[in-house]
Amino acid sequence: MTVRRATGDDIEAIREVAKRSWTTDYPDILTRETAETAVTDWYTAEGIAAELRDSRTLVLVAEGEDGGDGEGGEGENEAGDESSVVGFAHATWTDTDHEGYILRLYVDPDHRRENLGRDLLDRTVDALADAGVDRVNAMVLSANEPGRGFYEHFGFERVDEQPTTIGGESYPETRYVLEDVRDTSSPSRS
Repeated sequence: MTVRRATGDDIEAIREVAKRSWTTDYPDILTRETAETAVTDWYTAEGIAAELRDSRTLVLVAEGEDGGDGEGGEGENEAGDESSVVGFAHATWTDTDHEGYILRLYVDPDHRRENLGRDLLDRTVDALADAGVDRVNAMVLSANEPGRGFYEHFGFERVDEQPTTIGGESYPETRYVLEDVRDTSSPSRS
């Protein structure tokens, strides 16, 4: 398994991981149509490409060890080659208040329990610390118990709950915080 910075060649695979994750993770929270609409709206090729160019945005991908056989969430990249991208993390940060924000961290449902989420989280937090971030925020839909448990397992503290809008509907979203990330090691090694 490899975690690396995403490139333009990874855009379609990122979109596929997002789609598979949303439709698997949220069936009791969002309708399938709402999940698919959100993925279509939030994960446009143009939007992902813009994020890849932004100097204060980090997009990492996890590649599986299966060599990209087209199973379990892999897709074709822009060049038409098979991709073995099976997870991704998307984070941003500010220089002024030294805050980082994990906006998305998804692993294809067929590749969970392989420590890919942990590895993506570690690399993301390390990169944010290297960028001067002291505090990392992570947001997750409040009804997503596995997602909340993931961040809690790695030492993130629940801070508050705010509404977020998905498909024109309001849903509660929980914010977690990991403090002093420049003074500690990666979350899974703390």
